[in-house]
Amino acid sequence: MHHLQMKLFALLAWTGTVACRTIPFPGHEARGDYYPSIVNYGQLAGKLSRTAQIYLPSSNEFELAVARWSNLSTPVATVVVVPSTEHDVVETVSLSFVNFANQYSLPFLATNGVHGSITTLGKMTYGIEIQLGKLNRIVIAKDGKTATIGGGVNSKNLTDTLWAAGKQTVVTGTCECVSYLGPALGGGHGWLQGRYGLVSDQFVSMNVVLANGNLITVDAKSELFWGMRGAGHNFGIVTSITSKIYDIKNRNYALATLIFSGDQVEAVYRVANEQWHTGEKTMPVDLINWSYWFFDPSIDPNKPVIAMYLIQEGVDTVNAAYTQPFLDLGPIITQASSGSYRDLAKWTGISLNDTPCQKTGNANPRFPIYLKSYNTTAQGLVYELFRQATTNASSPFSNSLFMFEGYSQQGVKAISKDATAFAYRGDNLLVAPLLTYVPNGRALDKLAFKLGNQIRQVLYEGGGETSLHTYVNYAYGDETSKAWYGSEPWRQNRLRTLKKDFDPRGKFSFYAPIA
Repeated sequence: MHHLQMKLFALLAWTGTVACRTIPFPGHEARGDYYPSIVNYGQLAGKLSRTAQIYLPSSNEFELAVARWSNLSTPVATVVVVPSTEHDVVETVSLSFVNFANQYSLPFLATNGVHGSITTLGKMTYGIEIQLGKLNRIVIAKDGKTATIGGGVNSKNLTDTLWAAGKQTVVTGTCECVSYLGPALGGGHGWLQGRYGLVSDQFVSMNVVLANGNLITVDAKSELFWGMRGAGHNFGIVTSITSKIYDIKNRNYALATLIFSGDQVEAVYRVANEQWHTGEKTMPVDLINWSYWFFDPSIDPNKPVIAMYLIQEGVDTVNAAYTQPFLDLGPIITQASSGSYRDLAKWTGISLNDTPCQKTGNANPRFPIYLKSYNTTAQGLVYELFRQATTNASSPFSNSLFMFEGYSQQGVKAISKDATAFAYRGDNLLVAPLLTYVPNGRALDKLAFKLGNQIRQVLYEGGGETSLHTYVNYAYGDETSKAWYGSEPWRQNRLRTLKKDFDPRGKFSFYAPIA
């Protein structure tokens, strides 16, 4: 009994007592359209492990748990459950909060890094948030070829743990504060994908709790294995995964940062095309080319600047063959750095201490598109749209960022296009405007939506594709299943069949639903 009281009284700062067993939910109207208003959370607490937790509204723990990186169309939780073991997630007689959700017809949503900003999450207007952060074990196999990774591990934890053991893998998101598994289920880009493929390409097996509460192991013998690698948000809660890992190949990395005036936008991306994206040319396996656009009046008071990052593995200075064509354009600032793999997030502004890892209360919608190369005319057009949106004195979007991610692709393209549910192995560039603003009503949300899609439409028309290719992990929410998972009829049919077989009631439909 003391165990239950701690869970629902001391930890939750809740005024009811567990002895009452049935706990009313006052104030639920403020958290969404909730039914029923009486839920037996004491019964739930009794089925969880001793270190699991339940947070209810009015507690600080609850507010911290439901806070998200982007505050646009966010999910609404009426209770947060923090499982401490895999079996806290499983529907069984003794331990089952998923069954508890089904019993009361409550929706549920698994979370960890809470960086997903897709607007479909807002369709959850009440229910259980299953916060996976305590499922954070990382166990390296004795043979050193795989690691078993808990569903609550974040990217930095995995990188640091493997690095300390002389190992590494393709860690998703590149950003240190995002979860490992959330982006991985949508394919997952990473610094090492040129060598080994996407994050999801490293999967060996996974433990998955289905909507009916059954815990299954999914591996290459299962039809679901295909769908989990690219559209995995649609099928279940992954409590742990076994992934391939590798000996560290190179500990040293070098960075060349070149800042250009916006006047040079077409010339800069023409050089990038000439080096890596024309004909049979490709990004070298040891090289990454990112760039950002942002407005910094201390550098240029009139327009956004272009920050080009050239990151090379296994050297202390980036090869002049890569930097010189850009230096010939006359950047306004240049800087060279050297360090290790673990410096990459800091160099590119996505470490734990950087702004993208903070929950500031802002809305942060993205409008992603995959491209094969840069259309320099389109680059000029969208730069002008971005300039107008960020430099106007009254603009709500002045802190926005335009991201251009160019990874090496050899490992990604070495795997057959039909091998997994990730549809866009043939593309080379991931491009996305990130429109950051302080929420201020529906009119401003609509303005951001209009601007983001206007930018993306210009890039789409310049890209020459017949259908929109978009990264589900950056998705805004309006793109449709065909854009997230590929427009080929066989892909859509296969995903719908898997959905019917493994989630026929559509319980996992808040993040980029297949149907």
